[in-house]
Amino acid sequence: MHERRFHGEVERLRSPERLVLLETERVVDTCLEGITARKVLDIGVGSGIFAEAFAARGLEVTGIDVNPRMIEVAQRFVPQGHFQVAAAESLPYPENTFDLVFLGHVLHEADDAFKTLSEARRVARLRVVVLEWPYRQEELGPPLAHRITPDNVTALALQAGFLHCEEIALAHMALFRLTATSKERDDE
Repeated sequence: MHERRFHGEVERLRSPERLVLLETERVVDTCLEGITARKVLDIGVGSGIFAEAFAARGLEVTGIDVNPRMIEVAQRFVPQGHFQVAAAESLPYPENTFDLVFLGHVLHEADDAFKTLSEARRVARLRVVVLEWPYRQEELGPPLAHRITPDNVTALALQAGFLHCEEIALAHMALFRLTATSKERDDE
């Protein structure tokens, strides 16, 4: 299990070169566009890059990761956050706990991508956002064989019960905004 999980140095996750590729502020803006969110769950929180950005916007941040070391690092960067070791396929939260659920570079690493999206949908009140590496061979990021195609993300999202999957092209990443329930449309 967890064969595709990140096993490199934490410092690499926060390298200036990688931070430029992530477009953190644009991603957070796109996640929050059109909804009123107070609570966010960052699945696969890693070193806390996005958790830190959400917290800076005043959101109550919760994060999970299977790697205890990542939880320690995220807690250091977001001391007010709530972090715990947990798997994306089995979230330890009740239904509709979070307004927004964010998966940053997680779906391609999941042992069961369908179960991961199903769990994200279960705990999301308004929206789930998936940030992934584009499906092309690049020097940075995972090998092409570990990446996930946009069609696969859309198919998995619809199978998991999402009403809509919108792909948003970023300069270096692929972002998918998933409508979890009709409440998002009512909130807009």
